[in-house]
Amino acid sequence: MKHNKDSYLIIGNCLVSRDIITEYFCCDYGKCKGCCCIIGDSGAPLAESELDPIEENYSQFSDLMSEEGRSLIEQTGFFDIDVDGDLVTPCCSHEECAYSRIDPDGSCWCAMERSFFNGKSAFRKPVSCWLYPIRISRMNNGMDCLKLHRWEICKDAFEKGKKEKVRVYQFLREPLIHLYGEEFYSSLCEIAKAFIQQFENLK
Repeated sequence: MKHNKDSYLIIGNCLVSRDIITEYFCCDYGKCKGCCCIIGDSGAPLAESELDPIEENYSQFSDLMSEEGRSLIEQTGFFDIDVDGDLVTPCCSHEECAYSRIDPDGSCWCAMERSFFNGKSAFRKPVSCWLYPIRISRMNNGMDCLKLHRWEICKDAFEKGKKEKVRVYQFLREPLIHLYGEEFYSSLCEIAKAFIQQFENLK
């Protein structure tokens, strides 16, 4: 995998795309209504380490899922494999994630996360969902490459972030700390502060 060295910053064992620092983002659920849980070529990417926690906590959040979602899990299991051979969440007939539920008004929400906030489940949701719009790829040298993913359905989130002056890395503080630790995030913030000042001066 090749990268333009001028487009990435090295923090710990990660290559961090500079637009994660410079771009703004803040989910606007009131406008998108959780459509990222419905629209897509396949389910949400899963790490192998997430399979056991999903299965172990399934009984705690399954009652919040749709009947079709529960039926699908019973038939196919807790994960699927997409055309690229990657682990993903199973999807129902209307393309929504099996672990989600759609309300009558069209709003879609994650059963895992709702159960987590209700204090019933110990597993919040897949990191790929929690960390969006950052996508992670593993490089040949073992480093993680963190890149900003731009999706048309999230245009309102980019606009809201800019209006409220919330940058991508700030919006994703919790999942970044969960995945890489406090020291990584502190380093990211220090580097971001210096880089943004330099970036603004060059405008």
